[in-house]
Amino acid sequence: MAGVLLYGAPAPGLAEIPKGAVQVSPLILGSQDLAELDDASANQAVILAPGGTLERDYVLAQALRVLKPGAPILAFALKDKGGSRLKKALEAFGCEVGEDARKHHRFCRAARPKAPKGLADAIAAGGPQLRPDLGLWSQPGVFSWDRIDPGSARLLEILPKLAGKGADLGCGVGVLAAAILASPNVTSLACVDLDRRAVACAQHNLDDPRARVLWADARVRDESLTSLDFVVMNPPFHDGGSEDKALGVAFIAAAAAMLHKGGTAWIVANRHLPYEHGLGGAFAEVTVKADAGGYKIFEARK
Repeated sequence: MAGVLLYGAPAPGLAEIPKGAVQVSPLILGSQDLAELDDASANQAVILAPGGTLERDYVLAQALRVLKPGAPILAFALKDKGGSRLKKALEAFGCEVGEDARKHHRFCRAARPKAPKGLADAIAAGGPQLRPDLGLWSQPGVFSWDRIDPGSARLLEILPKLAGKGADLGCGVGVLAAAILASPNVTSLACVDLDRRAVACAQHNLDDPRARVLWADARVRDESLTSLDFVVMNPPFHDGGSEDKALGVAFIAAAAAMLHKGGTAWIVANRHLPYEHGLGGAFAEVTVKADAGGYKIFEARK
């Protein structure tokens, strides 16, 4: 039994978090998987709701499934990041909702109905699914979940056949990794992502004994990832919906630490992001291999 569920990491003072709450956000390492918890097993849920419609409804539906009948749920979000639509979403599941607003957020309080409506449909729509257009498993909420990100597509256009031991940092569902593994000269590939959903999908998609998929923070040193021949990445630059240029810089530093001298990093980034300084400090040689369509592609040699 989960007791109290907590989804997300609310800012201090934003909501009262009961002691002993069980974290169930896939973006927080070590959290439990909400989808694996038993029906009607939890006493309360506190949900910092994601902004995307399919992802939000999936989380709310899973929480309502896991809650006992009559158990309270508090769901909240910034007004301009889905908060204004929370009340209607909960009402669609059959909840009677009380709503208030403070600190730029909308807060919705409800009790789990005895017989919620539409949970199975919302869980199916927001759960893991095979995307025929990608030929890959993906899930709403994962980065670029229903299409190949344009930056990754640009990188794939010029990425050479790689060889040896490598890593894909921020691997997502495995778009870049699948292309990398097409080279028979790649001996191993560590695929790292902070999103548990992406990791689960990548494990489906990368049916290759050379691939090792890790649920981890790529910025944190992993002693198993050293003396690599190559690193490939399309680093994130948003944290909690806000742009954070330091994320990409941290990925660059992590990539450099993983490579042996002479090892190579291939990096794609939006052209407005100022990564040149970080690259110059971490690598002996940096070459801009492409600069078009709003993206830069760097080859950096340690």
